[in-house]
Amino acid sequence: MSIQSLYPLTFAPLLKEVIWGGQAIRPFKGLEPDEKKIGESWEISHVDDNYSVVAEGELAGKSLDELIQTYGERLVGKSVLERFGRRFPLLIKFIDARDYLSIQVHPDDALGMARHNSFGKTEMWYVISATPGAKLYSGFAVQSSPEDYVRRIEEGTIVEALAEYEVRPGDVFFLPAGRVHAIGAGCFIAEIQQTSNITYRIYDYDRTDAAGNKRELHTELAKDAIDYRLEQDYRTAYTPAPDQPVELVSCRYFETNLLDLEAPLSRDWSSLDSFVIYICMEGKVSLRDASGHEVKLHQGQSVLVPAENPSLTLIPKGKVKLLETYIPQAK
Repeated sequence: MSIQSLYPLTFAPLLKEVIWGGQAIRPFKGLEPDEKKIGESWEISHVDDNYSVVAEGELAGKSLDELIQTYGERLVGKSVLERFGRRFPLLIKFIDARDYLSIQVHPDDALGMARHNSFGKTEMWYVISATPGAKLYSGFAVQSSPEDYVRRIEEGTIVEALAEYEVRPGDVFFLPAGRVHAIGAGCFIAEIQQTSNITYRIYDYDRTDAAGNKRELHTELAKDAIDYRLEQDYRTAYTPAPDQPVELVSCRYFETNLLDLEAPLSRDWSSLDSFVIYICMEGKVSLRDASGHEVKLHQGQSVLVPAENPSLTLIPKGKVKLLETYIPQAK
């Protein structure tokens, strides 16, 4: 099926039941709560065996994979298609951690391609909410090296070498490939990442499963993937501003802005050559594109605006908070 103009697309969430998950995702998204431990909602995914499916409109029931095969640059943009092929380049998630996730790292593109024939993983976190005292790890707190890393893994002291942050709503962390990190218990996070499912597990707090087995660690694989450089602060600083885009992250894989709106905002995408994604973290908003298509979005929903849409107007109902992300022009 080919249609004259692509409209802003919403997708059915892929809810992931995991042992460390909680019960916050379903009510946050306006879904009926249940007893399952949902740790992640994959909002827009082109990970193999986890393709998002369109929820509404003329293309309802079509997978993101089918859309890319059919519409190509109309959906993602000519330059995006040239860079990433027919693999949608971003994975959008909500994460509800009721327990500490393992300490991990992701390879960059070069290592990912060499070892796994896959892109690497650069990502970012936006903290939507956090229980009092909730923490996460990002980067090293002390100067380290491959030898120090291996020694600390053997001694079980790797956590002591990491930068620990107590988090609050609105905190942002940029995690380029190679940065050691972990989400802590009590963090509810929006995550934007490269489409890649490659994770090297470094440390898992010596936890065991019901049979007494520890999870596999990837000590040697991680050693070559880690960026050992020490930075002063791994938290991203920004100044909130109402009714205008506030840049949070700008890297070659994605640019992300925060929109804190109470008044309508028009966005001109005619020179971008990329799709645009909006992730609604608070409130309600209507999106109206240049062809007159309108989509209503509420807290916990995400929408993909195809690259062929040259402009968009965001009309908040009261106060709304959104993340806006897209692929920048290659520099």
